[in-house]
Amino acid sequence: MGAGPLSHLRVLDLTHARAGPTAVRLLADWGADVIKIEAPAGASVTGARRGPDEQNLHRNKRSLTLDLKQPEGHALFMRLARGADVIVENFKAEVKHRLGVDYEAVRAVNPAIIYASISGFGQDGPYGERAGVDQIVQGMSGLMSVTGEPGGGPMRVGIAISDTSAGMFLGQGILLALLHRERTGEGQWVHTSLLEAMMNKLDFQGARYTMSGEVPEPQGNDHPYQVPMGTFESSDGLVNLAAPGARLWQRFCDALGADGLRDDPAYATGRDRAANKDRLKADINAVTRGYTTAELVARLNAAGVPCGPITDIGQAFEDPQVRHLKMAKPAPHEDLGDLMLIRSPINLSGFPQSERFDRAGPDPGQDSDSLLTELGLDAAELADLRARGII
Repeated sequence: MGAGPLSHLRVLDLTHARAGPTAVRLLADWGADVIKIEAPAGASVTGARRGPDEQNLHRNKRSLTLDLKQPEGHALFMRLARGADVIVENFKAEVKHRLGVDYEAVRAVNPAIIYASISGFGQDGPYGERAGVDQIVQGMSGLMSVTGEPGGGPMRVGIAISDTSAGMFLGQGILLALLHRERTGEGQWVHTSLLEAMMNKLDFQGARYTMSGEVPEPQGNDHPYQVPMGTFESSDGLVNLAAPGARLWQRFCDALGADGLRDDPAYATGRDRAANKDRLKADINAVTRGYTTAELVARLNAAGVPCGPITDIGQAFEDPQVRHLKMAKPAPHEDLGDLMLIRSPINLSGFPQSERFDRAGPDPGQDSDSLLTELGLDAAELADLRARGII
């Protein structure tokens, strides 16, 4: 593995799907030696693992296929656990206990372990045993109720936001636990869930309910409270712009020559603009339709008013700022060549972003022999384990 702030750590990755691997990816991208442990049965060398989704989730890892249901497989896992710093899993509670890889079992052989778990609804409680997937949690958290156009019914967010948010939070929790262990030598169990992540992500809209009982409603492409901020029409499409507050409103009107808007008493104050939001949107559209998207972006940003085009994903990756930031970089794959994957958004001055990933996502079991050889097994033992389906 390349040098990085986490290069002194070894991580055992028992995760699947998306939320757990998102947490592990944070550690792998910053240098941790991550060993992905997966079942031998049904492991496909050329299946989903070589597609963009799994490659983007599992780059910078090594793979060991190991049957945890067999005593020898479990024993090998525990040997690895003794020397590990972090274990990450997203099994159902009863599954990890049945396999004997739960926190108490691992802590018995490695008291300093940071054991990290992610679930749909939490490790206990009325829904603790339920399986959780992103769309179900988007609906149950209230997120879908504030997404979409007013009167249009609930709408899911277009990305797996509860999975990726929970993974990010678990990654942060792991780092917090590692800092605590650095001071005390103590390991601990870190856990979060998709539901907890999404309740937290409701942020100010959630706090408006918890503090005042207000239940927010969908606002479509308009900001629920800042006016004007949202999507407006141009002569050739749509733009997003934000001109709330006295200073931005003045700059907006001046940049577009909108003297009528600036001088209209109905829009004199922020409170007035919010009270007349629907009329204001129509009046702004009448002005912005006189300009192309490119003209609006140029004029408003030059005036210090945030404004941007609405792009598709391909256009976003080809945007000059995104290309400048090098948000995609190659991962070398021995069969597929360089695969362009999405880099970590974190930038550290002490560890500048590398030009390349260390490695592409491994085929299942690609590193089994080398990893078990490191553990002290010889060729005859490896052949026997493979013949019996343990690796």
